[in-house]
Amino acid sequence: MARLIHLSDLHFGAHDDKLVAAVEQRIDEDKPDLVVISGDLTQRARTEEFQQACDFLARLKDKGHEVLAVPGNHDIPLYDVLRRFLSPLNRYKRYIDDTLCPMIDLADVTVLGINTARSLTFKDGHISHEQIDYIRDSFGNTDPGKTRLVVMHHPLFALPVGDGPELAAAMDDSDRALEVLAELGVDLLLAGHNHRASVTHADDHVRGAGTTLVVQAGTATSTRLRDQEQSFNRIEIMPGEVRITIQRWLDGGFASGDSEAFHRDGEHWRNERGDKVEKAPETKSEVAEAEVEAEAAADGKTPAQ
Repeated sequence: MARLIHLSDLHFGAHDDKLVAAVEQRIDEDKPDLVVISGDLTQRARTEEFQQACDFLARLKDKGHEVLAVPGNHDIPLYDVLRRFLSPLNRYKRYIDDTLCPMIDLADVTVLGINTARSLTFKDGHISHEQIDYIRDSFGNTDPGKTRLVVMHHPLFALPVGDGPELAAAMDDSDRALEVLAELGVDLLLAGHNHRASVTHADDHVRGAGTTLVVQAGTATSTRLRDQEQSFNRIEIMPGEVRITIQRWLDGGFASGDSEAFHRDGEHWRNERGDKVEKAPETKSEVAEAEVEAEAAADGKTPAQ
């Protein structure tokens, strides 16, 4: 079994030191095979913020923890226009990792990170045709019997930002990217960006997306919240099965919250009850319809009543 800790949206510069210390404590206790960070290590890509993030990673590595990180949109300067367009990720490469699309091969899992942060898109992300080819080439040289996992900051399809109808936009070329993930048999896609933890299945969003289980992490250390407390994911990977346990901030520490196992059933993932992983709403009308149905169910009625 491989054990991963999935962090996201650390936002050093808009963080809480108590949360940072608590994250480090839980990582030390869990002793994961890999710590994955799916972007937004800083709040405004300032030097002092990258230094804080660098110190955090150094403390993890000094204790023997292996780390794979990718940039997020907040890791590109927002107000420093010249740096934003001429050298957007120079500070990230200096303080975090000079490889923007890192890859780590564990005993039973292959993990590939993809940079989706861009100067021109500001908040939204982008995945290029070259990166899609890079994903194919990278996994083409790995053991097909291992669990395959891709990490990026932005979701590949629209997901709710909060409890209302607002959606985080899907990335350009996301359809093609998901087709390639299916073609390669990628098992897991880890992302962040919307500060909400969730699990969904890519095949419900894009035809032919295949066996990819999409896992969103909440923000681990930021004080910028979207209707959820700070959290991160503990992911345990076994052949044909994944268990995801959300670690939620509670009473001054992180405690294990919702936990569920998902097992592969052909080209779908099912939960412990045998239910197929539910589709997340893709459009505002679908979100609104889901909210009406949820409210009606709470009142013991059907939506038409």
